Amino acid sequence: MADADDVLDLVGDIYDAALDPLRWPEVVGRAGQFVGGQVASIFSKSPIAGGGDVLCQSGIDPHYCQLYFDKYVKLDPATTGQYFAEIGQPIAVSDLMPQDELRQTRFYREWAAPQGMVDFISAVIDKSATTAALFGVFRYESDGLADNAARMRMQQIAPHIRRAVMIGRLIDLKSAQASAFAEALERMTCGIGLVDRLGRLVHANAAGQQLLDAGDPLFVRDGRLAARDGRTDHMLQDFIVRSGGGDAALGTGGTAMLMTSQNGQHHVAHVLPLTSRDRQAVGRAYAASAAIFMRRTMIEPPQSPELIATAYRLTPTELRVLLGIVEIGGVPEVACLLGVAETTIKTHLRRVFLKTGAVRQADLVRLVAGFMSPLAS
Repeated sequence: MADADDVLDLVGDIYDAALDPLRWPEVVGRAGQFVGGQVASIFSKSPIAGGGDVLCQSGIDPHYCQLYFDKYVKLDPATTGQYFAEIGQPIAVSDLMPQDELRQTRFYREWAAPQGMVDFISAVIDKSATTAALFGVFRYESDGLADNAARMRMQQIAPHIRRAVMIGRLIDLKSAQASAFAEALERMTCGIGLVDRLGRLVHANAAGQQLLDAGDPLFVRDGRLAARDGRTDHMLQDFIVRSGGGDAALGTGGTAMLMTSQNGQHHVAHVLPLTSRDRQAVGRAYAASAAIFMRRTMIEPPQSPELIATAYRLTPTELRVLLGIVEIGGVPEVACLLGVAETTIKTHLRRVFLKTGAVRQADLVRLVAGFMSPLAS
């Protein structure tokens, strides 16, 4: 395994890339080498419609990359399995099907084999109703099939990439050097609050101040940022305290928090440490240790399916059925895709209707659209 200092250095660069997108190609390449491959990518694709988009890549032949999305994404036998994998779960093509079976596919013969690829290990970093976004590393003949060490490294690094991508999408700037970040705060459409190590609010941009003035679900109490819900506030304060310790202190656990206001409106917050690397320039300017990105879920906010499950207390199976119904539209088709009986899908669907309060499939489509991720755009 890599030296702990090297891993921390990579994690720091990942978070710096959230503020400076120009760093992503080099960072993704290093992350791929960390996992155990020379070629890596962050991209999105749909298990049904095909197609997709590359957010960032390192080392991939542009010709084969374009060929994949134009033609072979629909033939990739791993797409469905990757889509239904849990967020952050390392999964290799070799986990989904035997190597002998893979070698017989047209996808392998015409696209993977000519490049010398033998495996691909990835982790889903976000999902929408129609699309999965992944960080993936290609394994070549010299690398061999993905092993336990590669899975452990993927599990270690993927949550950090996920956080940085989500925060970068919230910022949505073409280029934002850390030194220019403070000047850009007011131009950002998402709410941003800068807090010190004690959770005291030291600055909020216009969007953030508007959200805080509403006083629900976040508000300022005795100068400190707090959440109305006690459980959510405990989580928020824990993130703030840990962010004072830098990138390493947050570990691999997620820093996305689902918050629900008293009128039932959902909000989400993300925490980014400002005590490490180039982000210290932002922190010093405001005596802040963390930036908290706040946004109300609408048609386009960047959120992931597990937040839907949290909001409506759905089991993993119920969530898969919900996404399948929204994506495909029919019980028979979803049953075929998941490989279960139609009666099983109907049972789970009834529970989904009960928990969400929906009465029609069209209601489910609108529900999922409210949590749609920008990685699907």
